[in-house]
Amino acid sequence: MASLRAAHRARRAGTFRLALLGTGAAVCTAALLAGCSSGSGTPEGGKTKITVGAFGDFGYHDLYAEYERQHPDIDIVERLKAFEDHHTSLTAHLATGQGAADIEAIETGFIARFKARPQHFVNFLDHGVDNANDQWLPWKWDQSLSVDGKSQIGLGTDVGGLAMCYRPDLFEKAGLPTDRNAVARLWPDWNGYFEAGARYTARAPAGTAWFDAGSNVFNARIGQLPLAYYDASNRLIVDSNPAVREVWDQVTAAVEDGQSAELAPFTNDWNIAFQKSRFATITCPSWMTAFIQDQAKSSAGKWDVTTVPGDSGNWGGSFLTVPKQGKHIDEAVDLARWLTAPEQESTIFKKSGNLPSRPALYKEPAIKNLRKPFFNDAPVGKIFTSSALKLKPQPQGPKTGEIMVAFVNGMARVEQGSESPQAAWNTVMADIEHAAR
Repeated sequence: MASLRAAHRARRAGTFRLALLGTGAAVCTAALLAGCSSGSGTPEGGKTKITVGAFGDFGYHDLYAEYERQHPDIDIVERLKAFEDHHTSLTAHLATGQGAADIEAIETGFIARFKARPQHFVNFLDHGVDNANDQWLPWKWDQSLSVDGKSQIGLGTDVGGLAMCYRPDLFEKAGLPTDRNAVARLWPDWNGYFEAGARYTARAPAGTAWFDAGSNVFNARIGQLPLAYYDASNRLIVDSNPAVREVWDQVTAAVEDGQSAELAPFTNDWNIAFQKSRFATITCPSWMTAFIQDQAKSSAGKWDVTTVPGDSGNWGGSFLTVPKQGKHIDEAVDLARWLTAPEQESTIFKKSGNLPSRPALYKEPAIKNLRKPFFNDAPVGKIFTSSALKLKPQPQGPKTGEIMVAFVNGMARVEQGSESPQAAWNTVMADIEHAAR
């Protein structure tokens, strides 16, 4: 394992900025951005062009085509950017009053920042949208609702109900149980998960590690805490919250024990690691299943899904918003409502794995009983919906997204060996203090 760690560090010297995702299936990398970006929302060829700004594959491409068939006067063009760049650009567009897409996706970690500026967005309450009958999960609805309750800036797309994806064949080679129920009993909590990781590491098949990246484990664990970076009064508590430091210490200890493959999530090396079976487990919000299927096509049937330590949690999820600066407000509102309607969210879950924000769908047999042959016929519908329903929502603050990125980069420095866990923690705290100014 020491040689594996050395090889990773040699390839990955220096700090990097991750394209950290909270939803969707594939990042639009820098090399592809020219092809992902598009023009303005002006009518062309007798059609009204509606632009959609996003940061990953939300599973909408077939739905765009369907909507255009139903509305022959509409032409939908998607503009993709990397995760952090997308939200930074949106902030700039709102400040200057120009450049935003007609519809802009916003990830959970950034929604608090933008809902504090409701004057920049269309209020969906003015367009007949409400949550009187809990059409959306109540906590999901509240995440994009202004503090005074008078403006709803976003319609929930998906939530990141947590599970654990794993490789039974690698488990068997390391002497661990392979049945998903038996595997779940290995880790009723995270102590059990890391203990199982120590057992795996002791007998690991050559070239493999227990998990893919410390930052992915860290984010999943943080998503389970009742309070993480902010308290209920929107006060930043990350530096004084012992639970966050406990998670950091536990994950960095596992990294130093050789349990991590030390990969940078959502990069080419990470993608190739799926193909080469480089790790045995990955913390798995529902949207992660699409990544695995896309990157590990030759491993169909070799993956499985079981419950995550702690049995529930959320990592990620997004919203569709309509900036007021757009030229086609009514058309954009109509499209956003259609994309987040139950029929479309159901279609996306069955095809791409993005778990709907609408709890009524969780009772439908097509969702609740969904199984995925790629994942050894795992009952993904039951696992992910159960996780989402058990979730206790966590307060999100205006800098949650930036804090996530700071911790991802800090964990990377630990995995690269450029900083000790304590030194990396100190740097992360300094980065957060700077971002919070």
